[in-house]
Parts: sequence; structure tokens; C-alpha cells
Amino acid sequence: MKHLLKLSDLTPDEIVGILNLADQLKYEHKNGIEHHHLKGKTLGMIFQKSSTRTRVSFEVGMYQLGGNALFLSSRDLQIGRGEPIKDTARVLSRYLDGIMIRTFEQSEVEALAEYGSIPIINGLTDYAHPCQVLADLMTIREYKHSFKGLKLCFIGDGNNMANSLMVGCIKMGMSVAIACPENYKPDEALMKWAAENGDFLCTSDVLLAAKDADVIYTDVWASMGQEDEFESRCTVFQRFQINDEVMALAKPDAIVQHCLPAHRGEEITEKVFEAHAIELFDEAENRLHAQKAVLVKLLGNN
Repeated sequence: MKHLLKLSDLTPDEIVGILNLADQLKYEHKNGIEHHHLKGKTLGMIFQKSSTRTRVSFEVGMYQLGGNALFLSSRDLQIGRGEPIKDTARVLSRYLDGIMIRTFEQSEVEALAEYGSIPIINGLTDYAHPCQVLADLMTIREYKHSFKGLKLCFIGDGNNMANSLMVGCIKMGMSVAIACPENYKPDEALMKWAAENGDFLCTSDVLLAAKDADVIYTDVWASMGQEDEFESRCTVFQRFQINDEVMALAKPDAIVQHCLPAHRGEEITEKVFEAHAIELFDEAENRLHAQKAVLVKLLGNN
């Protein structure tokens, strides 16, 4: 494991190794056990898309691991003024021990890895969100103790979250059902891979997808960069909401997940959100622990 660009690059054993280390780091943190595995290391954080959870969790994570995190907005970098990404990669590789980038195009993340000489972490692109799904898998295992026989149902836009959840859950042996409008399906190649490698369904029937689910997952109807489409998307996605009708079809002990921020009354009702708030915010906290595990795996000396 040289980088974290997308979950399809990782083997199931590599994913489990990250989750096991995340559990260990979480236990140590909760019990006041310091773990300065990255003492003297510096992570550069490139943000072309802003984020509360990504910035805070990576900064705090590096601090807890004994290292430093350097925030770099698009306004601070020549990359925002036309410098080729391959030149930025070469320069930053001389200064830093690793780079986390949150941006639009997956190709930018891949280029950093190709031309740089240090580990690259995908903090989010329009194609994939591997850090979030590692935290999701960590949370699922905390609540369900195993992945065997579990079903995840994702409801909403077949976006980066749907793409990464398909891959992560199938690799862990779960079945996956995606409920989305016909013209908002996940990546075609990833759906083909999921169908060939596991139990996978993509449908526009929300209730069919939710039936007997152990995990019900959703995301906002309009992601960053899609604000101009918000009104039209609300019309399209009206049926694609986690509500009492959906939860009645899931298993009685089903958990609810959302990568946040949540727009209550749109993709999820206030009632369902508050009924599952504990697991939702456990999921948010686990971003910290899962990302710390990734940092140790990539930037550590072991």
C-alpha cells in the first residue's frame, strides 16, 4: 500500500488491516495512551473543496500521532494559478512526507501519485471518497461485529459515496443495494465489477432496495459544485429519502449512516436522524481513527 487513491486499489486484507489498526488507535486514544508514530512527519493538506470534518480530523489526527499538518487552500498554491499538477507533486515531495488532497477530479489525485515521490491520500473527489467509507466500515463492524451476511442499502445520488461504498462493502463480503433515479446511477464500470464480484442490485425502487437491510445509508441530494442544480435535483430525488416507510422495511436493528452534513427533511427526515444520532456521530468520529490508521500505514516507518 503506497497510496490511498480509491478503495478498488486495496485488497480485502489491506482494508481489514486498516480497520484493525483504527480500532487499536481508537482504544489507545480513549484510554490516554499516546501513540506518536509520526513524530517529525508533516502532512500537506490541499483543499480545492472545503470541508469541516476532513480538515479537522486530519489535523487532529496528525497532532495525536506526533506529526504536523499543513493546510493548503487553492488560493495558497500555484496549482490554482495554472502550475501543472505534476510540477506541484514534484516540488511538494521535496518538502513533505505525505499529501492529502480534497478536490474535484480523480485525475488530479492520480497525477499527484504518478509524479510525486510521497504517499498521496484521496480526501474526496467527485469519483471516490475512500476515507469516509473506511470510517463507515469501521462503524458497521463496531455495531454488527462482523461483515458476514450483512446488507447495505444506499439511497440517493449514485455519486462518489455510492461508488466507494459499492467497492468497500463488496470487498468485505457484504451485499449492496443502490436505490437511485435512472439517470443518476453510480459509475458503470464499478457497477459491473460489483455485479461480477458480489451480491449487488441497482434499482429505482427504494422500498425494494431497503428490504431486510442491516445498514441504510444516504447522502445529500446536491454535492459541492452542484448548487445550481439544487431545485431540479430536489424534484428528481423526492422519493429517495430515508423515512419511516423505508426503516419499516429494513431489519429492526438496522443502523443509519450519513457522511454529513445532513439536510434534514430532504434526504433524511428529522425523526429518523435523531433516532439514529448516536451511530451517525460515532460514524463521524471514526473518520479520525480510520484516517489515523491510513496515515500510520502510509507515513509510518514500519
